[in-house]
Amino acid sequence: MDHWTDRPRGERTTGRAVPYAPPPSIRTAPLPGMPSPAPPGRTGEGRRHGPPERGSRAPRPRPTRRRRVVRGLALLLGGLLAFGVGSYVWADTELDKAVDLDTLTARAPQGKGTNYLVVGSDSREGLSPQDREDLRTGSAEGRRTDSVILLHTGTRGTTMMSLPRDSWVTIPPYVDPDTGRSYPATPDKLNAAFSLGGPELLVRTVERNTGLHVDHYAEIGFAGFVGVVDAVGGVDLCLEKAVRDKDSGANLGKGCQTLDGAEALAFVRQRKQEAAGDLGRTRNQQKFLAALAAKAATPGTLLDPTKSLPTVTAGLDTLVVDDNTGLPQLTSLFDALRGVTAGTGSQLNVPVSDPDLTTSKGSAVRWDATRARQLFDRLRADLPTT
Repeated sequence: MDHWTDRPRGERTTGRAVPYAPPPSIRTAPLPGMPSPAPPGRTGEGRRHGPPERGSRAPRPRPTRRRRVVRGLALLLGGLLAFGVGSYVWADTELDKAVDLDTLTARAPQGKGTNYLVVGSDSREGLSPQDREDLRTGSAEGRRTDSVILLHTGTRGTTMMSLPRDSWVTIPPYVDPDTGRSYPATPDKLNAAFSLGGPELLVRTVERNTGLHVDHYAEIGFAGFVGVVDAVGGVDLCLEKAVRDKDSGANLGKGCQTLDGAEALAFVRQRKQEAAGDLGRTRNQQKFLAALAAKAATPGTLLDPTKSLPTVTAGLDTLVVDDNTGLPQLTSLFDALRGVTAGTGSQLNVPVSDPDLTTSKGSAVRWDATRARQLFDRLRADLPTT
């Protein structure tokens, strides 16, 4: 036998290396003084359960269910944050900051708290001829106020005060932007200030007649209003009686219902059925605005990009603000409206002594000078109004 190959002498080889295989007696017999090896799997030293061989990698432990859930939530929150930041930057750059309040003169002094002048205009911009017919907005060009709300926020909560657009006020001296002609102070309806001199003259008129400093201005037109309501899926509103108005197109039954954009616009514009005329209209506007803020603040709207992004887009279409108003200020405005809805504020009309004052410009609303002045003084000092 060949000692090295365990092959009989004289046997021919093929030229290939043959691995060495020790005899069975050598393979199974333990060395002197060494214990017999245990079969694999019976102790911690076997290949199945023993330590990994040199040069091999230990298997990576599988993540627990809790760890997988936490990791998934982190990725989800990260995605939402990225979406929110991107949308925030985009929306802030889309704001139409067309109103310059810094250049206004003879303004009311700054008081305590913050005042927002929120204006709903009857601008038809963004509406097609068919839209105008369907919404019964008419075909008048230009902008006029459809609602004027002064929103005061401070340490005492929020006060939402409507100023009827037919209020008989003093319009301060102004220069016609088209002709350059100067006009002296003159009595007229509040709505006329907006028609004659735009947002800037309206702000000056509100400040002159209330003594309250307007910090921020926000205006939305018909198209934006309808778009916002439709984007949030309609607004829930409960009516104590049916509403019918041929001019605005309102045709709503008594009870609780969900109003779409067209129905909502007809509701806030109608005033023929209201015994109080323009005052009744302002109450409807306040009621609806609070309901809209409540609907837009629900988790189903805020956390659903398919609703929140269209809502922002629809609002931006006809939204006009002053040059010092950005998304932080609009967010504060929204929070204030939501606060009124939650019961942490009050809704009221400016005190009125005559809702049907006869003037050279037709029927107007006369404020109660004494009670109105007391209300304005308390708002300026950020004191409770009730």
